[in-house]
Amino acid sequence: MKKDWILTQELFDELLSWLNADREQAGHDYEAIRRRLIKLFTCRNCYESEDLADETINRVANKIAEIKDHFEGPRAPYFYAVANKVHLEYLRRKPEPFLPPLRPSEDIELEYACLEQCMERQTPSNRKLVLEYYQGEKKAKIDHRRSLAEGYGIALNALRIRAHRIRASLQECVENCLSQATA
Repeated sequence: MKKDWILTQELFDELLSWLNADREQAGHDYEAIRRRLIKLFTCRNCYESEDLADETINRVANKIAEIKDHFEGPRAPYFYAVANKVHLEYLRRKPEPFLPPLRPSEDIELEYACLEQCMERQTPSNRKLVLEYYQGEKKAKIDHRRSLAEGYGIALNALRIRAHRIRASLQECVENCLSQATA
């Protein structure tokens, strides 16, 4: 997968303008497309679904200059077409050593809906912490967690404990939501 697809502020602004002339609506469109991309990759059993969604968005943003003058119609399907290519590259690049049994996509979508609902129940600070805590890979993840702990003014171990507690409450909430939905 190409790693030189970078989303600069200029490209991001151009992407938002391409999505919608109204800046606020463009922001909502962007968030909706990103959520749908994450869901799409998650349903395809990709373990890096957020990274793949961001990669897709970066690629689209880098192509805007070429397509904006002649592109017609809704924008979201273009993102999904690019996502299909990103997914194929992901499959070629990283064969999964073990794939869990496939569940019906309705089950995954229900889990995702429950997770979103449970995230909304979290306090804004807990929601922000848990989303930031699980970003990155390998050394970047470690460095990010160190800087996050410094930002909160707590020890790294205290940050781990706090993130673990939030994650445990989210897991319990999702399990309760799923049991209510299937009852």
